[in-house]
Amino acid sequence: MKRIVAIIKPFKLDDVREALATIGISGMTVSDVKGFGRQKGHTELYRGAEYVVDFLPKCKLEIVVADEDADKSIKAIVNAAQTGKIGDGKIFVSNVERVVRIRTGEENEEAI
Repeated sequence: MKRIVAIIKPFKLDDVREALATIGISGMTVSDVKGFGRQKGHTELYRGAEYVVDFLPKCKLEIVVADEDADKSIKAIVNAAQTGKIGDGKIFVSNVERVVRIRTGEENEEAI
């Protein structure tokens, strides 16, 4: 099993959710986060004073999928989240050793 963590622009969240639902991925965890990479923030004007916003709002999406679903999940996220501009985000993929559904005790792929 694979854990896929995607950091995306907030306005792309619905598009990504719909793209994942289309390929059969329904469970996910979403968090509002802040961060920056090469984008390095931006400057804003507030009441006549200019200030730097270092951390930009992003959404962190986490899913756990079977190994055979990982590539199509990643492709769906990339296609839905890509704008072609700096700050589109990143996807991190890692192995998951074990999953347990608390309610039923089901494990691994039956639990996701």
